Amino acid sequence: MWIANFFVGGSLTMVLPFISLYIEEFGNFSDAYVQNWSGWIFGITFGTAFIFSPIWGRIGDKYGRKNILILSAMGMGLSVLLMGFANSVWELFFLRLFMGIFTGFIPMSQALISTQTPKEIAGRVLGTLQTGSVTGNLMGPLLGGVLADMFGYSATFKWVSVTIFLSGLLVLFGIREVLYKNTESTEEQLTYTSKEVVLHIIGHPVLLVVMLISALVQIAHFSIQPILSLYVAEIHGPVNIAFFSGMAFSAAGLGNLLMARRWGRWGDRIGYIKILIFLLFMAGIVYFPGAFVTNIWQLVVLRFLLGISIGGIIPVRIAYLRQEAPLSMQGEVLGYNTSLRFLGNIIGPALGGMLAGFFGFSMVFYVTSALLIISGIIMLVTWYRHEFAGKRRKQSRPVSTH
Repeated sequence: MWIANFFVGGSLTMVLPFISLYIEEFGNFSDAYVQNWSGWIFGITFGTAFIFSPIWGRIGDKYGRKNILILSAMGMGLSVLLMGFANSVWELFFLRLFMGIFTGFIPMSQALISTQTPKEIAGRVLGTLQTGSVTGNLMGPLLGGVLADMFGYSATFKWVSVTIFLSGLLVLFGIREVLYKNTESTEEQLTYTSKEVVLHIIGHPVLLVVMLISALVQIAHFSIQPILSLYVAEIHGPVNIAFFSGMAFSAAGLGNLLMARRWGRWGDRIGYIKILIFLLFMAGIVYFPGAFVTNIWQLVVLRFLLGISIGGIIPVRIAYLRQEAPLSMQGEVLGYNTSLRFLGNIIGPALGGMLAGFFGFSMVFYVTSALLIISGIIMLVTWYRHEFAGKRRKQSRPVSTH
């Protein structure tokens, strides 16, 4: 599963740095037009993914996740292949929309591993799994930039589709899913309706906020993604722009790779919510100076520090969901969480493109930093009220002498 995630993560990030540059090849467009369409084309994939993720999650709870992973890889591979033949902005837009039906390979793989991992080590195991996609994310933009500079953008899409198809074959022949009932408690063996799943989430305020923050984090993180190559061009110039854009993307992946497993392990020890709160504040602080960089290397360093902070958010968040949701509803809970993440992926690129188009690149960094810090404050207040304060009250109650 690690290898398949590596291929999918690397394949999809190969094309991210130059989507805006690919759009420029379709015609003689203004900068504002390219920036706005970069946001919409980048984000539309997550619009359909937002709708389909809970559906795939519920199907996975009932029938297993291996077949869904294979279908996801085949659908994404076909979509990316056809993008290499696109001739207009609208064709690229609709292919990205279609791709969203099948997007979710990595979250579904996390659900697969999560449901077969003991709660006590979920953070460490999920952190290790994440290093697969992160390593791919690290190498993908650099390799994609090199391929784009050498062979052009359309050829790169075609090569990327091959590795996505290969990921599906790896799952088909290399993964054996064990379908079993967890014996931790009778609660784990119940079957839940969608209404009961939603009521379970609403009835656990910290769990609900963790899921809602998934959207806010993605809005913040993805606001800069579709326009990062344009920002790199502004501060560095047009020389080898695809390569240096890939380097800026990969710097965050390197920081993520170095710390994801460690954050997960520390979450296992001292609590997932404590680590999550710390990481949200750290990411907000690191993002802010990006508005003031004057050369590519300053941006690369900040992206690396951002990767360190963002690296632990996904594994500790999923480990907490694993801890708080019964096994037989975890696929659907993770599906809703993935939908919220995709909702953030829709809003973030559109917001970033709009802010950059109307107010300049610096405003994107200001808003992103504020969103991450606000997320940290919301998480801290909710955790203190509903978990930390409750535990303290229980500990301070006098012991009965009857």
